[in-house]
Amino acid sequence: MARRSKIVSSTLIAGALLLTSLGLGGIAMSAETPAAKSAGGGVTATHAAHAGHTAHAGHTAHAGHAMAASSAASPEDPDGDGYIPANPPVTGVTPSTKEPPHRYFHEFQANCSVSHTKADDPIVYPQRPGASHDHTFMGNTTTDAASTTASLDAGRTTCKAPGDKSGYWMPTLFNGDKPVLPTGPQTIYYKAGVTDYTSVRPFPKGLRFVVGDPMQTAEQFRRHPGFVEGWECGDSYFNVEFPKDCPSRPEVQLNIRFQAPSCWDGKYLDTPDHRSHMAYPVVNPGTNNNVCPADHPVALPMVEFKMAFPVNGDLSRARLASGPSWSFHYDFFNAWDAPTLKALVDHCVVGALQCDARGYDQTHPEAGAALDENYELP
Repeated sequence: MARRSKIVSSTLIAGALLLTSLGLGGIAMSAETPAAKSAGGGVTATHAAHAGHTAHAGHTAHAGHAMAASSAASPEDPDGDGYIPANPPVTGVTPSTKEPPHRYFHEFQANCSVSHTKADDPIVYPQRPGASHDHTFMGNTTTDAASTTASLDAGRTTCKAPGDKSGYWMPTLFNGDKPVLPTGPQTIYYKAGVTDYTSVRPFPKGLRFVVGDPMQTAEQFRRHPGFVEGWECGDSYFNVEFPKDCPSRPEVQLNIRFQAPSCWDGKYLDTPDHRSHMAYPVVNPGTNNNVCPADHPVALPMVEFKMAFPVNGDLSRARLASGPSWSFHYDFFNAWDAPTLKALVDHCVVGALQCDARGYDQTHPEAGAALDENYELP
């Protein structure tokens, strides 16, 4: 069933513009058709640093996510200082303030299934197997503590597009002691987070970052610039906690949507806190437009996780491996085939289309598709 969306703008919260998608009726499925989902457009709130967050009362601290202290030597970071320079860096870029013709959509989907679970995190704890809480991995089937850009490149993928060998992961959801794993292809959007969608360029190979913070409080989760609809189930939306009124019907699933920062400093593929090289767009003063901040001027696709967990009814025993519901976060490690990613970004994001995983917009068939019927470059 189609879902209507509404962008709610506000300059009352620290001058930030928060995007929320208001779903009316309908059940969010694991992988939806472009016509049945919300509009493109990124979170446009000022980026808030979360490295210093303290745990909410009752939230067990997980050593696997002491971000600032987690750096360790690895093949891509031999000195273990946490900085992985981009080679080459992107220089000479200023945030675009252009206003291209208004188009409601500028996005494509990456549909990727769960491949495995493991207490590893190659971003936060590289080369340290078992150091993290349990994660649910999608995309690259080889992702583990030893993963590098080269190893992901050599791996296989559960994504529809064979060229997407990226690693995507999040804390495993448990209902009591039973893990609840999303079934089938999940929806991972790649959208324009800035008003000038024509300025968006592909991710550099090897870029990685963490979205959200497992140590955040419930209020910090609610106010996070990546917060879209929170936890939702049936007709219950915008929940910080797991919904208590989740209908016990086979077609109902627990869902969450959360958006990543989309502005890059152009210098580092990773930093010690796994966040500082990325930032959320900000509002251009005197306008309603979203632009990258001056210190993170490079506009990249905005990744949005839309995860559907096959659980409903009584969620009183539901928890994340990282802690309570508001500890939700996720990781992204880019290992796309560069020409494939560029084709999708250029055709769908820069081209202002609402594409599926082939790069095809069913409302604009005349535009064709970026990929062939095998989800590969023609």
